[in-house]
Amino acid sequence: MKVCIIGQGYIGLPTAALFCRNHCEVVGVDISEEMIKNLNNGIIHIEEPGIADIIKKAVEQKVYTASLTPEKADAFIITVPTPYIAENYSCDLSYVITACESILPYLEKGNIVIIESTIAPMSTDETIKPIFEKEGFTIGKDLYLAHCPERVLPGKIIEELIHNDRIIGGVTPECAIKASEVYGQFVKGDLMLTEAKTAELSKCMENTFRDVNIALANELAKICAEIGVNALDVIEMANKHPRVNLHSPGPGVGGHCLAIDPYFIYAKAPETAKIIKLARDTNNSMPEFVCSYVKKIIPNGKIAVLGVSYKGNTGDDRESPAYEIIAELSSDYEIAIHDPHIDNPNFVSLEEATEDADLILILCDHDEFKNLDYDLISKNMTSAIIFDTKNIIKEVPSEIKLFNYGNLYELN
Repeated sequence: MKVCIIGQGYIGLPTAALFCRNHCEVVGVDISEEMIKNLNNGIIHIEEPGIADIIKKAVEQKVYTASLTPEKADAFIITVPTPYIAENYSCDLSYVITACESILPYLEKGNIVIIESTIAPMSTDETIKPIFEKEGFTIGKDLYLAHCPERVLPGKIIEELIHNDRIIGGVTPECAIKASEVYGQFVKGDLMLTEAKTAELSKCMENTFRDVNIALANELAKICAEIGVNALDVIEMANKHPRVNLHSPGPGVGGHCLAIDPYFIYAKAPETAKIIKLARDTNNSMPEFVCSYVKKIIPNGKIAVLGVSYKGNTGDDRESPAYEIIAELSSDYEIAIHDPHIDNPNFVSLEEATEDADLILILCDHDEFKNLDYDLISKNMTSAIIFDTKNIIKEVPSEIKLFNYGNLYELN
C-alpha cells in the first residue's frame, strides 16, 4: 500500500513512521521547505520517543519520502491543524479544505481519503464530501471518504497509535470498511466502524470531558484560595472515594486539542452547550489567577519561569497558557525562561534563569523540575521562593518558601 500523508507534524509524522515500519510506501507532505529537506535527510523536528529511528531507517530504505506536493497513492490521510475562529468559536476548516484540494489532481477511482484532523460535527458530510463530489467522484463507490480522529498522548504516540482503539467514521458503510483496511496495517486495538458525524463528535467529546473535569479542579482551587482551605488536601481526600477522580488544578489548559475542540461543539449549539462554554471560560481564566497570586507573592523583581510546554516531558507548546502568563507579567517583572524540552535561543539555563531571581514560577510538569537543585537555587536567588502551579514539588528545604494550590490562601 502507498500512503500519502498531508501534514508532517505531531500526528502526521508518527503515523507515517508506523506505515513505513509496516511495509508501506509513504509520501509525507508539508509546506515547510526546511522541514522537507531535513526529513529527507532523516532529521525530525518533533520530540517524540521512537520516531527519529524509524524515519531515519525508512529514508535509508527509500520507503519514506518527504515532499512539498502530493503524489498518487492508494490512501490519502489529512493531518493538518484545525484552529478555531475566535469571533464565533467555530472550527476553521481552511487548512483541511486546502489539503483536500491539493490531492485532487492525484486522486484515482478506488482511492481512500481519511481526515484525521479534529473537526466539528457534520464537517465531513457538509463541507469535505462536496469537494470530491464536484470532481465527479461518487463517495462510497469510486472514492472512499472517512473521518478517523487521532486519540493519542504526546510522549506515548507510537504506543497509543498501535494499541488504542480506533474510531473509523465512514461517510458510507463501505467507506468505513475501506478506511479500516488502511489502519489494519498497524493498529492492534479495536477498529470501531461508525458514521463520520459520530466519529467527529466522539473525538470532540473526549477532549471536552477532560476540559470540563480540569475546569472543576481549577474552580475548586479558586474557591479554596478564597475561603482558606488546602485544595490539594481536598482533592487527595475526595479521590479516596472509589467513584471520585478529581483532576489536578493548574495554570490553564493548552494543546491543540483540549483548548480548542470543546468550542467546536459549543459553536454548533451555543444555547445548549452551557457547561462546555463555562468550563472553557474557567480554564481560560487560570493565567490571570496565577498572575494575581504572583503579584501577591512579590510586587516586583525577577521571575524565573520554568516550563512553557503545555504538557510535561514534551516540546509541544501549542496553545500553552504559559505564554499568556509570561506576557501578563512581563510589563512589571524581569522574566527569564528555562525549558529543557524546547529549543529557543531566548531561553536560558536553570542557573542563569535563577540568578538574582526573586521567584521561581513552575508552569509545566517536566520531570526535570520535580527534583530541582535546591543548593543552586538558594545560592543564586535573591529570595528563595517557588510558586508551583503544577503541584509537582512535594518538599523543599526549610530556607525555601513553597507556594502551590494548597496554601495560596495564606496570601489573602
